[in-house]
Amino acid sequence: MDSPHGAAVSAKGFGLQGPRGWAFRDVTFSAEPGSLIAVEGPSGSGRTCLLLALTGRMRPTEGEAATGGLALPRRAAAVRRIAALGPVPGVSELDPAFTVAEHLRERALLQRRYDGSLRALLRSPGERAAAARARIDASLDAAGLDPATLPKAERTAVRDLERLEALRLSVALALIGRPRLLAVDDADLKLSDAERAEAWELLRSVAGAGTTVLAVCSQAPEDAVAVRTGTARTDTTTGTTDPAEPAEPEESTHVETAHEEGAADAFAETGRA
Repeated sequence: MDSPHGAAVSAKGFGLQGPRGWAFRDVTFSAEPGSLIAVEGPSGSGRTCLLLALTGRMRPTEGEAATGGLALPRRAAAVRRIAALGPVPGVSELDPAFTVAEHLRERALLQRRYDGSLRALLRSPGERAAAARARIDASLDAAGLDPATLPKAERTAVRDLERLEALRLSVALALIGRPRLLAVDDADLKLSDAERAEAWELLRSVAGAGTTVLAVCSQAPEDAVAVRTGTARTDTTTGTTDPAEPAEPEESTHVETAHEEGAADAFAETGRA
């Protein structure tokens, strides 16, 4: 069963092969809407490729998968509309020179273009601004980021954020679009034990509110649906573990992206070149 909020995610014999070999192979699991899914494995084991494939941004080579009831890769474009990326190096990184306010304003402008309903278009400029601010505030609250606590509030540049603050900002930006699936790469990278616990609590709270969370990590928390790459994979429907073939570097496959034209328009409106 699927949910109007979270997206169920499943895979069976799922694999992706690039020019230099298999990024990941024989991935099988099933997760309900609103689950916390942790893709666990060593760096270079195909974790990011799996995340991108399940969000419709990489084309798999074999097997079956579905996100939100949408079969991959056939419905990849539809999956991209319901799955938002948090931080993914080389794909959805924060601009270190941009301020928190500029990132938030840019994302709100992008979202306004994608919403595009007649009712939204008929709103006055003041109503549109108030709606965008309300959506931003709700996303910041869900991500646990209070700009007032930052060194220069919303004028703080990304380069001046701590690692956990940057993660919270990336999650807030993704949640502005009210996705059914939130995907986060390197969720526990370069965090202390205490910060790692905070990061997982953040992702757990997002999942608890109904949005399915798919997070790449080095070590999955015990309460997550664990999907392992590189050394072994666990079939979460049976509990069995089978050996997996070695994976190649994750850069071996082209990444599909969307919304380039809308992004360019938003950059222009925020003054970003």
